[in-house]
Amino acid sequence: MKTKALTIGISLIGIVAIAQKKEIRNAGKAVESGNYKEAKTLLNSVEGAVSNEKEKVQAEYYLTKGNAFLAAKNQAAVKTEDLVIAGKSFERAIELGEKGEGEKGLVEVKNALINSAIEDQKGEKFSDSADKLYAAYTLSKKDTVYLFHAASSATTGKDYDNALKYFEELRDLNYTGRGTIFTAVNKETGEVENFDTENKRDIYLKAGSHIKPSTIKEDSKRPDIVKNIALIYLQKDQKDKAMEAIQQARKESPEDTGLMLTEADIYYNLGKMDKYSALVEKVIEKDPNNATLYYNLGVTTGKMGDQEKAITYYKRAIELDPEMVNANINIASAILNKEKAIIEEMNGLGMSNADNKRYEELQKERSKLYKDAAPYLEKVIEKEPKESAEYKQSVQILTQIYGVLGETEKANALKN
Repeated sequence: MKTKALTIGISLIGIVAIAQKKEIRNAGKAVESGNYKEAKTLLNSVEGAVSNEKEKVQAEYYLTKGNAFLAAKNQAAVKTEDLVIAGKSFERAIELGEKGEGEKGLVEVKNALINSAIEDQKGEKFSDSADKLYAAYTLSKKDTVYLFHAASSATTGKDYDNALKYFEELRDLNYTGRGTIFTAVNKETGEVENFDTENKRDIYLKAGSHIKPSTIKEDSKRPDIVKNIALIYLQKDQKDKAMEAIQQARKESPEDTGLMLTEADIYYNLGKMDKYSALVEKVIEKDPNNATLYYNLGVTTGKMGDQEKAITYYKRAIELDPEMVNANINIASAILNKEKAIIEEMNGLGMSNADNKRYEELQKERSKLYKDAAPYLEKVIEKEPKESAEYKQSVQILTQIYGVLGETEKANALKN
């Protein structure tokens, strides 16, 4: 009797195993027909017992599960949790030997998360975007660039707790962001997709599923990471931690001009202008031909209220890089900002002879401001494409300037 009982037991195990395989196959057919809800139900029914199966059967289960949950990418509101389940399933399939299909699925999951994150950013859903980018990072800890973008998106969304967590993780990983990104356009979706290596991208190019390969070189982002950690601590009113973060980074790279400028920005935020100025001068000594540096100094100095010094920095930036359109815009803006004080004084004058004389003097000063600003706006129009916001704004302001100066022909030409 014992022998018969054992035989019956073995037979039951065989029947259960066959049933599991059948459910997995049926789930696969449901995925192929687009019935993802039924596929999930079938997979859930055998989930508890699948670990007892052979690796091949387990791998088939996880591939099917990955594809079932990958369907979330086609939904109007992409569910991050579904895509994470899909990614984890494909990772498990890879571990079980299904490398080809598993890796292909994993790439699709990551790209779905990234593309959905981009759409969230367009819709200014920055926290949702950060969650998806962080999920893409967790699927492959090698892709630290996604962690960086998650941190940046969380910062924009003012989710400072998560932003700080992500930036500090990047710092502890010694992430610099310096490297090469390999991209190609998916022919089916028309979307740009990133690849870990050039070889992996080339496989898709040769298969014909992707076109337009591109290679992007990226500079170090470490100064930005440290700067954001410090600024978030400032936002949290933890000034000591902010300064500690930047000074620790300065110890590691004492000659890094990016970190010097970050420390200078912190001093500026703390109102320590003497220390700010000292660091800025030191940076200029180290990198006297850096146009971007002079431009940034112009921006910061302008915020501090010293418009003349800001204009000097902008002019130096243009000398080093004549194509720097924003420097021209900011010079014109700094010049025209002086108009406010002139108009306020004009409006406050009375009708006496002395007041009328002063009014005429102020009119001349105002006209001189317009004449001084016009060449910089003309440079913008010369260099910027007509569809750009900078071009349109410059045309609008110049038209008004020419009208006030009596240069009707120039004003009409811009209107046309």
